[in-house]
Amino acid sequence: MEKIKKKPSFSQRILDGIERTGNALPHPATLFALFALAALVFSAVGYALGWEVIHPGTKEVVRSVNLLSKDGIHRILLEMVDNFTGFAPLGIVLVAMLGIGIAEHSGLINAFIRLLVLNSPKHLLTFVVVFTGVLSNTASDIGYVLLIPLSGVIFIAVGRHPIAGMAAAFAGVSGGFSANLILGTIDPLLAGLSQEAANILDPAYEVNPTANYYFMVVSTFFIAFAGTFVTEKIVEPRLGKYKGTASKEDNSFDRLSGKEKKGVYFSLAVLTVITAITLIGIIPKDGVFRGPGGDILGSPLIRGVVAMLFITAGAMGITYGFVTGAYKSDSDVATGMATSIKTLASYIVIVFFAAQFVAYFKWSNLGIILAVTGADVLMSLDIGLIPLMILFILLSAAINMVMGSASAKWAILAPIFIPIFMIMGYSPELSQVVYRIGDSVTNVISPMMSFFVLIIAYFQKYDPKSGIGTIIATMFPYSVVFLILWIVLLVVWLSFGLPLGPGAEIYYSQPN
Repeated sequence: MEKIKKKPSFSQRILDGIERTGNALPHPATLFALFALAALVFSAVGYALGWEVIHPGTKEVVRSVNLLSKDGIHRILLEMVDNFTGFAPLGIVLVAMLGIGIAEHSGLINAFIRLLVLNSPKHLLTFVVVFTGVLSNTASDIGYVLLIPLSGVIFIAVGRHPIAGMAAAFAGVSGGFSANLILGTIDPLLAGLSQEAANILDPAYEVNPTANYYFMVVSTFFIAFAGTFVTEKIVEPRLGKYKGTASKEDNSFDRLSGKEKKGVYFSLAVLTVITAITLIGIIPKDGVFRGPGGDILGSPLIRGVVAMLFITAGAMGITYGFVTGAYKSDSDVATGMATSIKTLASYIVIVFFAAQFVAYFKWSNLGIILAVTGADVLMSLDIGLIPLMILFILLSAAINMVMGSASAKWAILAPIFIPIFMIMGYSPELSQVVYRIGDSVTNVISPMMSFFVLIIAYFQKYDPKSGIGTIIATMFPYSVVFLILWIVLLVVWLSFGLPLGPGAEIYYSQPN
């Protein structure tokens, strides 16, 4: 007798539809290549139809430029290389990854995570797991490959459900992607994209990697407490007591050895020295790290934060590597740097096409035309700052369900929305932080998130029946709570008009 297939539930059909839609999207590099071609075509269409607007800053008429003309084609050919090498996010990400790559390759970041989680008091374990997950965002993907499986091992060792531990870690690593106490590679990357987009309207505008730092620091503790609450009050009670067969001794994450502890101490000593030098250079009014006239916000310390990140992470990683014996010579250090760059190979390919798209968008004046037109429409709706930002959060969250890369999405959205919001009087830093909130909250339930399949494999170790539905059902409460909490925090922040980071205000004024 033929077995009757069980009809999938409504929720499962929705999830299947999301998965199919996401899988149907081209590779991000192809997507940007198509966008670049579209910009060329629309530049010609706009020129033929006479698209034009009044620039809100200069009051001059801005017309669409035909890039498929003789002059346009010459410019495309002559400036293709410069578009790529001069693309702001490229250099800053490469430099940041060179330093963080040393710290990761030497084992320093691995040691810090193990030290923090393995030595936590039991009653603070959930909080420490979520908190560490947030901090792990500093170092590329180590939270996914180390912290999440480690948390499952630790939870089962103390008699708790391992999936609850992994869910808590996943919530911190992925759901808390826009919170941290330390700048990571994503901060200069997004800031570079924001600056490129802001320059469409204001060529002199700079967006620093510290653009959202104050908001990120406060968000870190909110997310850690919220993740702890959801884990202990919602997720763990739903999972019940673990009845699987995984052994409590199945633990490949040993405590730090004597050499590793010594390496951590020496690397912290290096951090102390760098901090002391920094303070000596920034506290006196004529300090070497001060900007012109004693300015701090415009100082090389703030504007050169990526260089400081490279120096600090690199020095600490080198120290740890030589103390522990992971590094024997300068060749090992170079290998660590090279390894980190290898992980960026696909990113570099994507950046090439993204850089062309942004350049064509700018050259054609389509960015300004779309910004002025879009701003007029939004201002005519007169819905106010807070409702507008909430809608942008929801839009970013929805797009994240079908497109996983944070930088790829922002490279598409920033050239459109940043100029629109600037014309409306809102800063690029605000647009960026609002995007980051929306992008983060649905990370844990998006099948398009690059590590989603890996998370399924982690869950299946303790529950062989786990699948996409299991992950989304487990993580959905985190997504909802994080969304509500972050919206409330943003509303409070906007209501008090607090700066988002050093020199990063909420509002933007057109230059005179």
